[in-house]
Amino acid sequence: MKFTRNEAIRSIESTQEWDITIIGGGATGLGIAVDAASRGYKTLLVEKYDFAKGTSSKSTKLVHGGVRYLANGDVKLVMSALKERGLIFKNAPHVSFVQSFVIPSYDFFGKMKFLIGLKLYDWLAGKLRIGKSTLLSKSEVIEKLPKVKQKNLIGGIQYFDGQFDDARLALNLGQTASEHGAVVLNYSEASAILKDDKGTVTGIEFIDRDTDKKYTIKSKAVINATGIFVDDILKLDVAAHKNLVRPSQGAHIVIDKKFLGNIDALMIPETSDGRVLFGVPWHDKVLLGTTDTPLNAHQIEPRPLEEEIQFILTTANDYLDNAPTRQDVLSVFAGLRPLAAPTDNDSNSTKEISRDHKLIKSKSGLITITGGKWTTYRKMAEETVDLAITTGNLAPKACQTTTLQIHGYSTERREGHWQVYGSDTEQIKNLVKETPSLGNRLHPNYDFIEAEVVWASRNEMIYNIEDFLARRIRFLLLDAKASLLAAPRVAELMANELQKDENWVKAQLENYSALVKNYTL
Repeated sequence: MKFTRNEAIRSIESTQEWDITIIGGGATGLGIAVDAASRGYKTLLVEKYDFAKGTSSKSTKLVHGGVRYLANGDVKLVMSALKERGLIFKNAPHVSFVQSFVIPSYDFFGKMKFLIGLKLYDWLAGKLRIGKSTLLSKSEVIEKLPKVKQKNLIGGIQYFDGQFDDARLALNLGQTASEHGAVVLNYSEASAILKDDKGTVTGIEFIDRDTDKKYTIKSKAVINATGIFVDDILKLDVAAHKNLVRPSQGAHIVIDKKFLGNIDALMIPETSDGRVLFGVPWHDKVLLGTTDTPLNAHQIEPRPLEEEIQFILTTANDYLDNAPTRQDVLSVFAGLRPLAAPTDNDSNSTKEISRDHKLIKSKSGLITITGGKWTTYRKMAEETVDLAITTGNLAPKACQTTTLQIHGYSTERREGHWQVYGSDTEQIKNLVKETPSLGNRLHPNYDFIEAEVVWASRNEMIYNIEDFLARRIRFLLLDAKASLLAAPRVAELMANELQKDENWVKAQLENYSALVKNYTL
């Protein structure tokens, strides 16, 4: 089946009943779709917006065990995450790779404390260890981080962790699920949970936001994997449901790579708010983040708060010479993660819903999965599908995902942004051989080309220009203002591919222009 909305709608209209229906197309939901479909279950996933539109495309781009969780004594979670990190490297090597991190040290005891912790981190990874933590001299730290502040610097520590492209992996999970028979559809909003006369869940209703047509879906098991929005779906199940989660915002800024130096990442283990702050090379830029700000309401497009931007810039200034200022910020973005909803006498709690994930089965049989982290998406999916098998009285089938190669799988290293396309790269370049003008750049300073828009329109289920610019090629997150200059040509190419008119193009450009303001200072 082609990975397009039209094909997905056709399959939905010709299917009487599903084994497993998933609400939510972020890391968790897409991982569940891959697990369920690869076991052979008839699987449907509906997502209100685009895949990974929310938190799953707004992460710090790290595949890691969680050094800070180790500091909190959560050894079990770290061990599980380190194992899953290794599996992502094995199954999706085109979108993930090993990243070197350097912690600059300005006092001896701090240096030794972190070295001991990171040696334990290495040891916990066992056979899936990806590098060895070592002490660095002052000169070695300066060589790896040329822009680091040298006053009182006594040395540092180098350790290794994982990095990835979150939105591209999310898309590839959707494609993998589709290749195993799942139907995966974006811009489809779950509007009701259906039940029989005993109050047991029997399916869902959803609205295709392209046509506003309502679909009734029969399903043996229904899974709520909507991340920060889980309470919205739980209220469809029980109107009086009391909120389970509250959002916490993590902000990031993107700057030119000249502010950091080489290929190594900076890790600041103890900031003034107790968070870990990273400076990570990513797609030829540097990503600085993240913060931890409890909020009272969730939204699909959160904007970094002024104090968060200031905090990141101030912290960077503490560690870097000629540190970036507001004028140097190319893009800003924020992601939300779930905190446990506060009780009346604990209104300012910043306790996470679960450092690990939380799996809940409602009285009606609705399954909800929340918490967790990108790195452990596969393990979360496995446990969720196991519960869906018993809940939906499905014939048991073993999990297949520990060795399942993700769409795009390739061990070949490719230049620049072509790396994330993996095995699809040559097919995109073949479009240029057929139509040479598709080799034209979308922006003179970036190597994105027109053929990628055509490819995404035909094979990556893009519905609007934001899907392409924000999540298929990451341009919005890398350089928001530059991406706006590419938008008119992207809209023109998409309109041609998707048979849209001039009114569509005009509306797309207006919407995208408004969105870009959210990503610029």
